Amino acid sequence: MNNTSLHKKFMLEALKQAKIAARKNEVPVGAVVVKDNKIISRAHNLNITLNDPTAHAEILALRKAAKKLKNYRLTDCDIYVTLEPCPMCAGAMVYARIRKLVYATEEPKSGACKSVLNIVNNSQLNHRIEVIGGICKPQAQKLIKKFFESLRVG
Repeated sequence: MNNTSLHKKFMLEALKQAKIAARKNEVPVGAVVVKDNKIISRAHNLNITLNDPTAHAEILALRKAAKKLKNYRLTDCDIYVTLEPCPMCAGAMVYARIRKLVYATEEPKSGACKSVLNIVNNSQLNHRIEVIGGICKPQAQKLIKKFFESLRVG
């Protein structure tokens, strides 16, 4: 399987997580952490459910992966996220030493990997992350658009 196929495969798993979040009336963002081409953790947004501003999909997936590996350093791991990470999540990825970030669509208001800031490749920090954007972008955009349209209607 080539890299593009692998990226799509893992992003589709992150999208499944985003759909679970949407069903819980959470902002539909999903994430999976991958090591050695195997998913080691999955998560979706749970901010509202847990009354926790840090319960973003990425943070929850990083926590699960670190616990599974018994190490807060995730140096040989990649993370797949349906939306460009915010500053909090991007910072957590840098501190965890994530190897690669693959995201589906940009976040023009708070994206911290390209759109507004670039924390994951800031030369003043001691770790940089390879970033690939746009994998399954239409699917992620549709999910987010549908979710926010439903909030305006309801």
